[in-house]
Amino acid sequence: MDVSENNPRVGGQVPVKSTTGKEKGHNEATKRLQRELMELMLSGDKGISAFPEGDNLFKWIGTIDGPKETCYETLKFKLSLEFTTKYPYVAPVVQFVTTCFHPNIDGEGNICLDILKDKWTALYDVRTVLISIQSLLNEPNLESPLDPMAASLWSKQLQFKEMMLSKYDGNEGKQVKKQKVANH
Repeated sequence: MDVSENNPRVGGQVPVKSTTGKEKGHNEATKRLQRELMELMLSGDKGISAFPEGDNLFKWIGTIDGPKETCYETLKFKLSLEFTTKYPYVAPVVQFVTTCFHPNIDGEGNICLDILKDKWTALYDVRTVLISIQSLLNEPNLESPLDPMAASLWSKQLQFKEMMLSKYDGNEGKQVKKQKVANH
């Protein structure tokens, strides 16, 4: 075999590695997430933010501020966002890390929001998701609550706010609470 055949330094051609469907999807998702991160950082949107957790571009930590003129005003909520290599064609898995008492959020932080389920489209992005969740805090869907108690108290805002504040755990989140329980 001639050494120059596959050696670009000697004038040979380097074989082109074909990408599998999985690699191609990973690359597409990576490029999309990098672009969205840059757009989010440059957007100047107040009250929402999200960044990758460490070096993992497929796992982000987001924050949303409680909407003004609501019982959530002045509160900050931490969320986890997990993406698959099929993103943006498949919605991210988004959960509250900070405890949030709300008709459409359960005790584990799962969110009942149509754009994260059957209404998802590749046109949505992280910014849209965060703004939609922030909006949901003030405009719950009482027709399909994940937390029936929160739904029943929603019309009694003073009682709702008292209950919500008693459950709010600031930036501590469930993960830290679980660690504390495990250490005792």
